[in-house]
Amino acid sequence: MRLLPTIAIAAMSVMVVPAQEAPDNAAWQASITGQIEAFRQEDGASALEFASSGFQVQFDDPQLFYEAVLASGYEPLMHSRSHSFGQFEKLDDENVLQIVLLVGPDQGLYEAIFHMIDEPKGWRVEGVALRREEGIAI
Repeated sequence: MRLLPTIAIAAMSVMVVPAQEAPDNAAWQASITGQIEAFRQEDGASALEFASSGFQVQFDDPQLFYEAVLASGYEPLMHSRSHSFGQFEKLDDENVLQIVLLVGPDQGLYEAIFHMIDEPKGWRVEGVALRREEGIAI
């Protein structure tokens, strides 16, 4: 998965919409949950299905996709204990930035920003930026 450059995220000027005010957020949130659950089960094929077409073209072997994501530092997301959704930014009709709060396997707190893209097969993960937050989960 590609990291979204922090500078690009900070430079985007869009309106943040609280999750409870937008009924269409369930579709992209379902895709995020599907990919996270596939990663938790170490199911590279299912995880790749939730990735954008660019990743699907790049990785013809789902196991290589899984290993590449793991090697890129996403272990806290891939083996997270739980996740919940924060706010999102709808950039346009086909692009959304969704904040996901995670409890990692180390009980650490993490924040992921998922870049979601609406493709013909539905909402897919285009990239993720992950950072550790202060504190631990109890």
